[in-house]
Amino acid sequence: MEREELKRMQLQNQYLLAPVPALTAVSDLCGIQAQFLTNALHAVSIRAGGAPDTGGLVKSWAMRGTMHVFAEADLPLVLHGGRTHFLRPCDTMLDDAYCTADRKRELADLLLSCIDRGICEREALKQALFAEGMREEEAKSAFDPWGGLIRALCEKGEICHLVQEKKAYRRCPLFTPMEKHAAEVELARRYFTHYGPATIKDAAYFFAAPQRDVRAWVDELPVKTAECSGGTYFYTENGGVSQEELPECILLAGFDPLLMGYEKSESLYLSPVYLRAVFSLAGIVRPTVLLHGEVAAVWKRKNKTLELMQLRPLTQSELDAVAAESVRLWGEGMKLKLQD
Repeated sequence: MEREELKRMQLQNQYLLAPVPALTAVSDLCGIQAQFLTNALHAVSIRAGGAPDTGGLVKSWAMRGTMHVFAEADLPLVLHGGRTHFLRPCDTMLDDAYCTADRKRELADLLLSCIDRGICEREALKQALFAEGMREEEAKSAFDPWGGLIRALCEKGEICHLVQEKKAYRRCPLFTPMEKHAAEVELARRYFTHYGPATIKDAAYFFAAPQRDVRAWVDELPVKTAECSGGTYFYTENGGVSQEELPECILLAGFDPLLMGYEKSESLYLSPVYLRAVFSLAGIVRPTVLLHGEVAAVWKRKNKTLELMQLRPLTQSELDAVAAESVRLWGEGMKLKLQD
């Protein structure tokens, strides 16, 4: 298989060639990473043909132990039994340096009671628990900025984040978590159907799993293989037919699945020379400009201005394509600004 054909298939399977309903894109792509919600919503919008309706979506810690937006219907799958990713003591219902397990259960009951009464925003919940006798030391655990009791309850599937910028929570519907192996195979099926063709190493990177586990999942799937540049790529047929040419311009989101879905040092889209301009050492994955299948710039929008940091010099026709895409996404009046 030629490199360009491989890209076309990946773009097609990730819904970057033709739009689908937002819930379809989010579910098929195993959720969208959402440390910054605006990034996640943009990643969905460029696959759904417009700003997505967030109905039917939830936000919680999921793939790779990071915050994701995913379909509420996928709670049993995403929060399946036996998940193993790094949790600090304060992110569990066990004793930690500030709070005992018994006290955590008391605080959890109070927090859930508050949510049931309509107190949903983080700061309001914190003040409500202070009013119920929570001490400052206990708050360091319960409202730890990176998780705490909130995360413990999310991990249990009792609550989830509202899909909005301001931190707020709601109860999850009752559900029975899927068994670990069945869930892993289903997630792998979705991956090789909608991220594929992809290598075993790509999938291991995406799932933060050992390659031997990925190979075991692949053995249970009806995958096909293709060879490209000395690598073996696995995929599942989904009935789509790719376009003849790669899109002229796509404004990818920060943490976009097209970059997060594959081993970054072997990306088909991002030259290793530009790796640190996109994947920062602080763990940020910046929004990028994809021109004819190659990452050529990093972008940032401020109201009606799209600021570009060129990774290589862009031609006037390429700048015109970026400008046209920005107008298509955000309306007339958009202007381009090149960073020095």
